[in-house]
Amino acid sequence: MSITVRPLAAVDHDAWLPLWQGYQDFYGVALPPGVTTATWLRMLDPAEPVAGLAALDGERLVGLAHYIFHRSTWMIADTCYLQDLYVAPDLRGRGVARRLIEAVYAAADEAGAGQVYWQTHGTNFTARSLYDRLAIHAGFIVYERLAEVPGGS
Repeated sequence: MSITVRPLAAVDHDAWLPLWQGYQDFYGVALPPGVTTATWLRMLDPAEPVAGLAALDGERLVGLAHYIFHRSTWMIADTCYLQDLYVAPDLRGRGVARRLIEAVYAAADEAGAGQVYWQTHGTNFTARSLYDRLAIHAGFIVYERLAEVPGGS
């Protein structure tokens, strides 16, 4: 197995979509099709702060990472939020997620970001065992309020 990581490209859409759906299934969510379309188009638009990476085993897309650069009130440099990370179930435990996270780190370093952060569910023990080796768990608990947005979520 030889994993390569590169930015997502328009030709990846059909291979990306089942992984994106698998990620949603893992977290028990069903995003409206319009959100999926908007997410995909944002990642391909260089003017957007959203970016995506593809992990490939040969020609097969086996993992994805989506990340966002944004301002922070705690530092001058932008910060990088690793929002989505997913690896095909048959390739888990083989270093694909590590390669994707390291590629996000490299993109953040290249952009001059002062931080990379992400969140995961507390019960995601398998992923957390990797995350604990690659980053510091800062101890924060996430609260959220979802607003009704006219025209879609």
